[in-house]
Amino acid sequence: MFRTALRNVLSHKARLLMTVLAVLLGVAFVSGTLVFTDTLSHAFRNQSAKNYSDVAVSVTSYSDPDDAKEPPGVSAKTLDRIRGLDGVTSATGRVSGFAGVADHKGKLIGNGWSNKGGNYSPGAHGKDSQYSITDGSGPARAGQIALDRDTADKGGYHVGDSVRVATNGPVRTYTLAGIFTTDDGEVGAGGSLVLFDTAVAQKLYLQPGWYQDVNIAASPGTSESKLLSSVKPLLPDNAEAQTGKELGDKQAKDIEREMSGLSQMLLGFAAVALFVGIFLISNTFTMLVAQRTRELALLRAVGASRKQVTRSVLAEALVVGTVASVVGFVLGIGLAVGLRSAMGSFGAKVPGGPLIVAPGTALAALLVGVVITVLAAWLPARRAAKIPPVAAMGSAHLPATTKSLVVRNSIGAVITLIGAAVILAGASAGSSGRMMIGAGAFLALIGVIVLIPLLSRPVIALVRPLLTRVFGVSGKLAGQNAVRNPRRTGATASALAIGLTLVTGLTVIGVTVGQSVDRMTTDNFKGDYMVEMANGMSLSPSTVTALEKAKGATAVSPLAGSQIVIDGSDQAVSGVKPGDIQQVLSLPVVSGSLDSLAHGRIAVEQKTAEKKGWKPGSKVSAKYLDDKKGSLTVGAVFKENQFVSPVLAPMPVLAAHEKKPEIQQILVKTDGGSGEQALVDAMGANPAISVMNQQDIRNSMGGMINTTLNIMYGLLAMALIIAVLGVINTLAMSVFERQQEIGMLRAIGLDRAKVKRMIRLEAVVISLFGAVVGIALGTFLAWAVGQTIKSSIPHYVLVMPWGRIAVFLALAAVVGVLAALWPARSAARLNMLTAIKTE
Repeated sequence: MFRTALRNVLSHKARLLMTVLAVLLGVAFVSGTLVFTDTLSHAFRNQSAKNYSDVAVSVTSYSDPDDAKEPPGVSAKTLDRIRGLDGVTSATGRVSGFAGVADHKGKLIGNGWSNKGGNYSPGAHGKDSQYSITDGSGPARAGQIALDRDTADKGGYHVGDSVRVATNGPVRTYTLAGIFTTDDGEVGAGGSLVLFDTAVAQKLYLQPGWYQDVNIAASPGTSESKLLSSVKPLLPDNAEAQTGKELGDKQAKDIEREMSGLSQMLLGFAAVALFVGIFLISNTFTMLVAQRTRELALLRAVGASRKQVTRSVLAEALVVGTVASVVGFVLGIGLAVGLRSAMGSFGAKVPGGPLIVAPGTALAALLVGVVITVLAAWLPARRAAKIPPVAAMGSAHLPATTKSLVVRNSIGAVITLIGAAVILAGASAGSSGRMMIGAGAFLALIGVIVLIPLLSRPVIALVRPLLTRVFGVSGKLAGQNAVRNPRRTGATASALAIGLTLVTGLTVIGVTVGQSVDRMTTDNFKGDYMVEMANGMSLSPSTVTALEKAKGATAVSPLAGSQIVIDGSDQAVSGVKPGDIQQVLSLPVVSGSLDSLAHGRIAVEQKTAEKKGWKPGSKVSAKYLDDKKGSLTVGAVFKENQFVSPVLAPMPVLAAHEKKPEIQQILVKTDGGSGEQALVDAMGANPAISVMNQQDIRNSMGGMINTTLNIMYGLLAMALIIAVLGVINTLAMSVFERQQEIGMLRAIGLDRAKVKRMIRLEAVVISLFGAVVGIALGTFLAWAVGQTIKSSIPHYVLVMPWGRIAVFLALAAVVGVLAALWPARSAARLNMLTAIKTE
């Protein structure tokens, strides 16, 4: 029977091609993901090990800048004592902090959050072993800096150029003394690194004579654990030490955890692609079994048992799965290489290293492909075993029995109803119901897939009159062919439905959240500009003063984040400027007056006030961050605004208890005559400070949503490609199955153009049917998910992106047309007489 199975595979190579491609693509996705993440993990682990290869012990300090009694780090005296320990060959002190480099247009180079500054600490040989100077020399005095190679190239800087650098203070101009290369991960992620002379770095980031970290190198043969025991007693209480091996192992675990998250996400989309592929594989073997009814019946007639017939079909699936898995594994390795190169083209530097192809990856790829193929072929194999020997006497394909269709539809209806009920229960449960919605979505999707053959007749019947009226005989025949075999049509449409369910659900949620963000900005923000640090740190009070003096600025209010214990409970508080805050934010007053902020009173958001029983005139106790106590008076109650905390307090109230208020943003309103440049100039053209208008604010909030959607679309593309292969496969095998019928149609006058049109229209109808089912289910799931997040997103109203849905339908139609090119051409080229004689 195995020889029979192998013969069948070789004799049906063309018909099995699409199945091979579907398995191949899914396996390539899986193996590519595993090879890619293994390669990245190995490269980053090697880089981490290299960075700490010369470090025997590492010291890190944690200081509180508001605690005057606590040492700011490790002192120079302590560093000298460490250098005097037995076995220590060197001990290098490090300080670091934020440093943003401006390009020649004054714009920040890098992404803000990973722009760093540090100290260049040359050893006895005059070089810092952590950095390799490629041009010039390291900074040796105040006024000099060194830049990493990528930043220098992006800014067009060369040794000797003047470079403007923003740190935690005013922007200063330095002379570029040197350019270096580094394996620093944040630089590789798109950031920048500026090196200062040690004394300058200490003054900028800490205090003269103090270090944040110390890296200790030991002579060969020195025990790291013994050296660690010698170092610990010398350190202040706010510093900790660990061996270089411990530090490297910790970083390796962090890398492993991050790569695991990436791998799981990519494998999730690979699973979707494989799930879609199951329908193509099952459909292929179902049609092969149907077309070989007579052959299989003859096998039964000459003595083959049901089990032997089943094993024969499964053996075919095993051969197909094995071949596809091997080719897919090789293709996956190429995909991993491509992904690695693509990361470099997008600006993300990946450390060098070999491509890691683990034996487990090869085994996983082989198992996934073979198991998926064999499982998908199991039901067709069972049907093959049930073919009676008497069927060898005829050539008709055995239709599905009424009993089997009734059972299928009943099971599908029950699963769908259970899934819908679980989804509705999850939607009504709020934020805690998301897992229920996920489980219900899986059940509903399975149920709809089982029911799709039943749905195909009434849905396609709606468009059949239109097809007949517009396309005549070709349209009428296409409509009839699309529902002639509901199981085949359903299996083909299911593949498209799965992909479009996910795409539509993501799109509806993304567009809805994006428009909610837009409305939040439009309804809540009345100012013209928002000013904030590019790295997310707090702004200096001097920046507020500078903006108040800016040309054209009519209202300037900081938003300072703080915490006050009010009447015994912690409350998030926004420090604002009385009078100006009303001009830059929409704060509808429920009771009282916001003018009371100018008299030292606070304003409370409506929900918080109702919960606490506060109203204008209420006296409340207050405990501030400096542990001092006092009392406050509620002056106003206002409606919720997402830009501020539930409690507003005038800046002088916070400043009296905080050395440096945490000013997160500054909101500015202008007279319209002066633009953004006036504000930039007022702040000294600081590249680390970003100035955003209303559109920029919307883009910054909505940009992440659009980026996420585009990534999701890209990852789901593989599933959609497999779905297209399914349409091609169904049509090609349908044409083969209907050769005699097509020959008869040609004989009675249907020309080749109309035959092609018939096949194309059949493909379009099936594709649109799958698209409609997927869009409907995806919209339902998006509504359910929206019910769980609407409480945390103000102005949330479900938005139907009709334009995108129309694009999805148009693309589904295009998919049908493209998928039908080869089958339609094959059908039109059939020889009439040969086709009529075909059984």
